[in-house]
Amino acid sequence: MSLSLEGKVAVVTGGASGVGLGIAQEFVEHGARVVITDLQQAQLDEAVAMIGANCSGIVADVTNLAEMEAMYREVMRRHGRLDSVVANAGIGDHSPLGSITEEQFDRTFNVNAKGVLFTVQPALPLLPPGGTVVIIGSTASIQPPRGMSMYGGAKAAVRNFVRGWIQDIKGSGVRMNVLSPGAVDTESLRRALGQALGADQVDAAVKSMGEGNPTGRVAQPREMGKAAVFLSSDASSFITGVELFADGGMAQV
Repeated sequence: MSLSLEGKVAVVTGGASGVGLGIAQEFVEHGARVVITDLQQAQLDEAVAMIGANCSGIVADVTNLAEMEAMYREVMRRHGRLDSVVANAGIGDHSPLGSITEEQFDRTFNVNAKGVLFTVQPALPLLPPGGTVVIIGSTASIQPPRGMSMYGGAKAAVRNFVRGWIQDIKGSGVRMNVLSPGAVDTESLRRALGQALGADQVDAAVKSMGEGNPTGRVAQPREMGKAAVFLSSDASSFITGVELFADGGMAQV
């Protein structure tokens, strides 16, 4: 069973921080050349410097199809191939029913659902047989926390995208799966907790989330990276259409 990504080229959206950064780090460590995308050049530059060799960045907005198509053209210009795509870019606002605005709804579904479509669809003609797509879902798709119904709904949508898409691409040799983290200790998690509970409660909330998990802790971003490497490697050659919960058992009990 080989977890090597040697010689492969991968795109990771939202790769400048959090889970996306952890995934990019693990891909490079396993031999891939990685292009990360995000919205801000400065953040991309910092992430590329952190990851080091075999990583570069491109500014692109996943909700803008023209920008994503241009990004893939640049990837092909730089590397001449594309083997793996990780659709990681996402957002999550805390908005309980009764206070959800039209702007919040549009933003959540534009990034988390439309953004996944515009990440995957233009990549398909470029992916060879044996190519892979990993879409980052969430345990919120089956157990949305209070105030996170929009986020959970968008993540449930992309899970069903994959159920349909693996039928659409039958015969292509491309595999497509969903990787659904639980609580991962990232800036975005801490920001969401601060929005919901107040900044002074964030550390205690992260600790409590870990204590409530069967593993007794929350995950680290690179642990999600290891799971994404598995789904993008030959070790998972007969796995497609699944949702892999990398949640420490949080949503399984």
